[in-house]
Amino acid sequence: MKFSDSLKRNIDFQNVYQNGKSYANKYLVMYVLENNTDQNRLGISASKKVGNSVVRHRMARLVRESYRLHESIFNSGLDIVVVVRNSASNISYHEMESALLHLAKLHHIRNDVTIQCRSKHLLLRP
Repeated sequence: MKFSDSLKRNIDFQNVYQNGKSYANKYLVMYVLENNTDQNRLGISASKKVGNSVVRHRMARLVRESYRLHESIFNSGLDIVVVVRNSASNISYHEMESALLHLAKLHHIRNDVTIQCRSKHLLLRP
């Protein structure tokens, strides 16, 4: 992730949960909080309800890769926590990418007018 760091400390996650704004869709919940820096920080959470370790790490990798490929379209200076829901345990990369971009649109944290979804070649407009 070129322009981003990762959230690692529990206190940082708790701060975003308590003070950030959240939106959800079928597969993900996204919390966003401004961090007053030039970089974004991304945290990913997948509880044991999602599945075993293999499934949880696969979901985290899908979220991280979707974010990495589109990180240039996100506004900077944000702490972003993505919580994977149980229903996401067997979805494809394309569905994960679409879900992440949908939540970015709801949060108004995309900084360009037209985005090409790399996996489906669809144009998403804000």
